[in-house]
Amino acid sequence: MTSPAPTTDELTALRDRARADFADLVGLKLSLDLTRGKPSPAQLDLSADLLTLPNGQYLAPDGTDTRNYGGLTGLTELREIFSPLLQVPTAQLLACGNSSLELMHDSIMNAMLSVLPGAEGRWVDQEEIIFLCPVPGYDRHFSLCERFGISMVTVPMNEGGPDMDVVEALVAQDARIKGIWCVPKHSNPDGTTYSEDTVRRLAAMPAAAGDFRIFWDNAYALHHLVDDVPEIADILALSAEAGHEDRPFVFGSTSKVTLAGAGVAFFGSSPANVAWFTKNNSKRTIGPDKVNQLRHLLFLKDADGVRAHMLAHRALIKPKFDVVEQILAEQLGGTGLATWSDPKGGYFINLDVPTGCAKAVVSKAAEAGIALTPAGSTHPYGNDPQDRTIRIAPTFPDLDDVRLAIAGLATCVRLVGYEKQL
Repeated sequence: MTSPAPTTDELTALRDRARADFADLVGLKLSLDLTRGKPSPAQLDLSADLLTLPNGQYLAPDGTDTRNYGGLTGLTELREIFSPLLQVPTAQLLACGNSSLELMHDSIMNAMLSVLPGAEGRWVDQEEIIFLCPVPGYDRHFSLCERFGISMVTVPMNEGGPDMDVVEALVAQDARIKGIWCVPKHSNPDGTTYSEDTVRRLAAMPAAAGDFRIFWDNAYALHHLVDDVPEIADILALSAEAGHEDRPFVFGSTSKVTLAGAGVAFFGSSPANVAWFTKNNSKRTIGPDKVNQLRHLLFLKDADGVRAHMLAHRALIKPKFDVVEQILAEQLGGTGLATWSDPKGGYFINLDVPTGCAKAVVSKAAEAGIALTPAGSTHPYGNDPQDRTIRIAPTFPDLDDVRLAIAGLATCVRLVGYEKQL
């Protein structure tokens, strides 16, 4: 049964209480940062032993001298570890530099300057290139599109991933649409994991552009918060089955597994795409940092070693997600002022506030010394048309700071929300 709406007098009292709480909050002179999904120092310490490796060893198990040039595909044994984790056959998986973002950048750059398998020409020679962008989504994906002058069209996210009725209709009729951004597991920022139906439809749907690509950013493939781990269907296998073998570009990395600034990134795709990427990459580098790949191999050992390592990460960050849920429920539950995601993994919580309030909430939080990702960053061009979505990144601060920051954020939501209702 729906509760009756508060009267004006009740709203005024709630607003006045929020104003008093906000004044107290400002008086604390906080300096807290929830802007980026970074591993905490304690998480980075889990991989401290990497800094002692390879400890004089430089030969990979297959005899490769990791100190020397070459090896554009990366160490075979490391690719074998991440092959099942990323759902990419070893022969179709490249181990590269430290960042999957650079691989996404290079994939677009290469498509701009050289002809993709299945393409009629270079992207740079075409009048307009369009990418579909499920929202809320990842701001760095949108920044890449802006860098290359790629137009962006938003697609709403549903419980099982992007609205496939919208995606299918757009992709089938417009050859200018060359790509779609996908974070298929524990999506940034709402935590959605794509359903099997969504993955099958992405793999099988007709596309007007023969060089249409799915940018499958599997950044949180290993980052679980629960025992009941959601699984995603194999986009490479399903695409090949549907006759669209070249459609997916799969990206992953160890950036939030080991050392964020010194990890290993992976690119996986069809044999034709891998050959295309490797050929283009050979103009940019003679080979990746194989010494770093060797120390990762020695440190992680095998796929089970990766899974065990990620359980140690989970032990550190799950309490932070739990305290966010607890405080939001205590302070905002039943108010009608907010809804939020309950992710099973990943690095973010999606907070939706009343329409027209997100920028004001972020601004009030900044006044109180709580830095949040700018409102609108979850949408292309930094423009959330409803001005309601805020991304919460609780992993980096310590638990006590997360508690202070979320309590302060809830105060700002109450203040802005009640003022708007009045």
